[in-house]
Amino acid sequence: MPETDAPAADLLESSHGKPKLLVVDDQPINIQVLYQAFAKDYQVFMATSGAQALVLCKDNPPDLILLDIVMPGMDGFEVCQRLKRDEATRNIPVIFVTAHNDPAQETHGLSLGAVDFIGKPVNPSVVRARVKTHLTLKFQSDLMRKLVFLDGLSGVFNRRYFDQQLPTEWSRAVRSNAPLSLIMVDVDCFKLFNDCYGHQSGDDCLRQIAVALKGSLKRPADLVARYGGEEFACILPDTPFDDALALASEMERRVRGLYIAHKASTVASIVTISAGLATRTVDSVGDAPKLLGLADDQLYLAKESGRGRVQGKVL
Repeated sequence: MPETDAPAADLLESSHGKPKLLVVDDQPINIQVLYQAFAKDYQVFMATSGAQALVLCKDNPPDLILLDIVMPGMDGFEVCQRLKRDEATRNIPVIFVTAHNDPAQETHGLSLGAVDFIGKPVNPSVVRARVKTHLTLKFQSDLMRKLVFLDGLSGVFNRRYFDQQLPTEWSRAVRSNAPLSLIMVDVDCFKLFNDCYGHQSGDDCLRQIAVALKGSLKRPADLVARYGGEEFACILPDTPFDDALALASEMERRVRGLYIAHKASTVASIVTISAGLATRTVDSVGDAPKLLGLADDQLYLAKESGRGRVQGKVL
């Protein structure tokens, strides 16, 4: 289906960018060797203990982990077990890198869910090739999972993905003590558009708007989803109120800039949108549903105030 090929490719590119590797080893010299092997083409993060690695994986999930087995406190096997038990980290591929080449240990590591086992001292060319192979497989799996969450009409994420991601991003914002913004978008007078121009034109209108909204996003973690009908939702992690307000205003201008004729509109002679913004700050009290409710309230106010505008409030 050509209609979904481009969005699928966009999803893969926007989700990954420069791949992130996490190197976990209690010996700085080993970390340095791997850092030098990958620094040119990857974002390389480092942890010197299992506990530190688990925290990093929660706060900033890597695309692949190079994990030592023998470490004080929590060994690599236990780290791998914990990663695979957690829904948020179980799909991150783990490659054990160890000086112990015992077949029993290798078998045990693979049985825990690791994808590969590399002996020390490492050969940089070999480890780079293996990492590239497993990242390719990982990205393909990511893409297949995301296609399940793709809205077939608009090419952006669907409501199911939005419902999954909003509480996830809320929890991450709470853990990181970071802001989180949410924008709800409604196409003004869309029923009148469909009545005037037909549903086929209405579908094409929604596709153009989805492209405009997605084109406004600034960061790989930002997302647009079709919330339902002519309504879209945008989750903006680590985005304070003022930045989110500027982005919502840009979205409104971009949609006007499409100049899609709408002679039945009560707002303008072209298609416009209304947007409601809500932002969680470090001082906010509430939860993800409360943030969503506030964004919905702000969208209602924008529509009641004449449509074709943005209304926002801090939670």
